[in-house]
Amino acid sequence: MVTPKDNAMSIGKAEYIPGKANPRFVVTSLSPEAHGASALYEDVYCARGDMENRIKEQQLGLFADCTSTRTMRANQLRLYFSSFAYILMHQLRIRVLAGTELEKAQVWTIRVRLLKVAAVVRQTVRRIVVSLSNTFPLQDIFLRACGIEARAA
Repeated sequence: MVTPKDNAMSIGKAEYIPGKANPRFVVTSLSPEAHGASALYEDVYCARGDMENRIKEQQLGLFADCTSTRTMRANQLRLYFSSFAYILMHQLRIRVLAGTELEKAQVWTIRVRLLKVAAVVRQTVRRIVVSLSNTFPLQDIFLRACGIEARAA
């Protein structure tokens, strides 16, 4: 692991692709005595790449790149909403979807397969009834995510 005194480190990756092999070389200012090669690549470099994937996931899946209004304040509010939506989706993924087929799904997959659901909503004086299709393949996961016990209709 990188220690706090290594804050001023520089790290980069160089790839060489002559044919089928794809060796990776990490170029860094960290000392080889303090950090092993595989730990440096897996714990430091890949963690940086994973963070880039999370940013891309928010931009593409939750429209964080949609900042085309005229004012800075409106664009900032849109980015706040997107960030808040990503936090909610991440918490849904780690708390509710753990152990399901959507446990490691990207946010756009969760949004399209689980949240964009056709339903019939009926409102009476005492309750709101949401009826899902019996053929909805993720009905159990959807009800679990909503905190609802499945009932026979």
